[in-house]
Amino acid sequence: MIDKVLSAIFLPALLMVFFTRITYSRIVGFILTVALIIVSAYKGYIHMWWLIVIEAASLTVGLYFANQMRRKKNEQKSAS
Repeated sequence: MIDKVLSAIFLPALLMVFFTRITYSRIVGFILTVALIIVSAYKGYIHMWWLIVIEAASLTVGLYFANQMRRKKNEQKSAS
């Protein structure tokens, strides 16, 4: 059970940042990450509602970091 909680804490945020870096789009990264969460819930890997809440919070943190990366990139472009 502890492995599910740890993966719910870290994986959605990491996936959000990863997919955003790969696709260069926050929206596509968000959609891909949400799709993976939905598939894992459908397959039965998420049994309790509080795991979904933890994953949603982690996804929000990942979206925040993706926004910060984009902001830094835009600031570096404007400074050049």
